[in-house]
Amino acid sequence: MSTLLLASTSPQRRAILGQLGVPFEVVAPDYEEHDPPGLTPVEAVRAHALGKARSVAAEAAGRIVLGVDTAVVLDGRAHGKPSSAGEAAVMLAVLAGRTHEVVSGLCVAGPGFEDVEHETTRVTFRSLPVSTNAAYVETGEWEGRAGGYAIQGRGAALVTRVEGDYLNVVGLPAALLVTILSRRLPGELWFSSVGQ
Repeated sequence: MSTLLLASTSPQRRAILGQLGVPFEVVAPDYEEHDPPGLTPVEAVRAHALGKARSVAAEAAGRIVLGVDTAVVLDGRAHGKPSSAGEAAVMLAVLAGRTHEVVSGLCVAGPGFEDVEHETTRVTFRSLPVSTNAAYVETGEWEGRAGGYAIQGRGAALVTRVEGDYLNVVGLPAALLVTILSRRLPGELWFSSVGQ
């Protein structure tokens, strides 16, 4: 069974691969995200996923590399990771009572191929009173999270509906990943019965 190289230090992505039983190793990508003007959010996450995978693939010696990038999108505008509690509060207030999209670009690269695809999941937030918004920000869960929330934690209380791949919202479009791996390496079993 092949071991995937995960071009990410995200604990959420590691947890999802572990949950699936996909054997993997973590390699921090040597890639800086820059969004050229005019890119749509989908184009941007796909480009970043490809860039992360390529930054690791050069040293991968023919192994399979996974690069992922995620953005929260509302009204065509990407909301990344807030840099402060105040920015997180503003972001959550913008998302409150509305439906946004969580868009992930995913690149699976191996000998002679680079598959770049994306997954979109729609997430609806309930209306958030100022007190609820402030209490959530105080938890600190917003740190390092696109859109300023973690659906797998206390952020679940902010959400009324998820349409699509829930794990995509957590940080990795698992169904899309397994589909690509199964297509590219049909003889491989991409999960293990033995825990990580």
